[in-house]
Amino acid sequence: MTRFIQLHALTAYPPANLNRDDTGRPKTALLGDALRLRISSQSLKRAWRTSDVFEAAIGQGHLGTRTKLLGIELHQMLTAGGVGEEQARKWARAIAGQFGKLKADKKTEGNDDLQIEQLAHVSPTERTAADALARACAERKSEPTADELELLTRPRTAVDIAMFGRMLADTPAFNIEAAVQVAHAITVHKAAVEDDYFSAVDDLNQGLEDKGAGHIGERGYGAGLFYLYLCINRELLQHNLGGDADLTSQALQGLLHAVTQVAPTGMQNSFGSRAHASYLLAEKGDQQPRSLVQSFLKPVKPYGDRDLLALAVDALTQRRDNFDKVYGACADSRCHFDVERGEGSLAEVVAFVRA
Repeated sequence: MTRFIQLHALTAYPPANLNRDDTGRPKTALLGDALRLRISSQSLKRAWRTSDVFEAAIGQGHLGTRTKLLGIELHQMLTAGGVGEEQARKWARAIAGQFGKLKADKKTEGNDDLQIEQLAHVSPTERTAADALARACAERKSEPTADELELLTRPRTAVDIAMFGRMLADTPAFNIEAAVQVAHAITVHKAAVEDDYFSAVDDLNQGLEDKGAGHIGERGYGAGLFYLYLCINRELLQHNLGGDADLTSQALQGLLHAVTQVAPTGMQNSFGSRAHASYLLAEKGDQQPRSLVQSFLKPVKPYGDRDLLALAVDALTQRRDNFDKVYGACADSRCHFDVERGEGSLAEVVAFVRA
């Protein structure tokens, strides 16, 4: 089995604000002395693993839940089962506390005492076990035992946890090392964050006394062609999935469909910035992985009849070939599709990666 799978994608987005910083403006990065638009890997991974595309390929039974609110749901189950408020709160805290430290030691406004301090990625098996324990406690009207509270496992069927890992600070024995590394996507060219000044009209204002807008505001946006790099350790992914080769293959298919078709949902209703990848290069081999972001240290600039996408593809393939010349073959085999040139297909790349 080939150890590493590397993906290099180019995706063009129209004006958008897919991933905001703390001021509400699109995230940026400085590369090659030029400002670029950026989409964080955290934003991308969440968009992929929660997408309908990913779930359709993987199935609901293989997706975990990343949450702080497990204790609140368990508390609701217990009270619905006839358990008194004080006992329900105590038992829910005991069960949810297995997945991380709780926020408070006693009841506060807003059920803070039932919330886990850090987001916990709970596998389907663990979630089922926690729910079953809450129901059992409600039926017998007694608290969970120490043995019953041993709910944590090393997930073997949760594809998103196997891919992107999880960290449980208080119980590191149940941490999972991520099998998929995702870089931040950046534009291959110099890009600027622009401001959209907008107004909204009050439909009931006939303009007889006040012709002004009902609301005015502004938001940042940017547009560009983004380069994205992923490195998949297929051996680790299969290990994380309990050695299940079929589920590993299914997971790779789901990831490829998500990477090429799913974008973060930030301000989609305002910008309608949905996009599919225009170019994807997949590489397989046991060689040490390397990104091809160096292709764009010099910002790509269209000229003559050469458009941005064609020049970016040329720069990427030239850098790939130069790496091979200097270091020797950096991959055993490759497959790609190119929408601009009408070459290849997603189905062909999926079949190549799964093989």
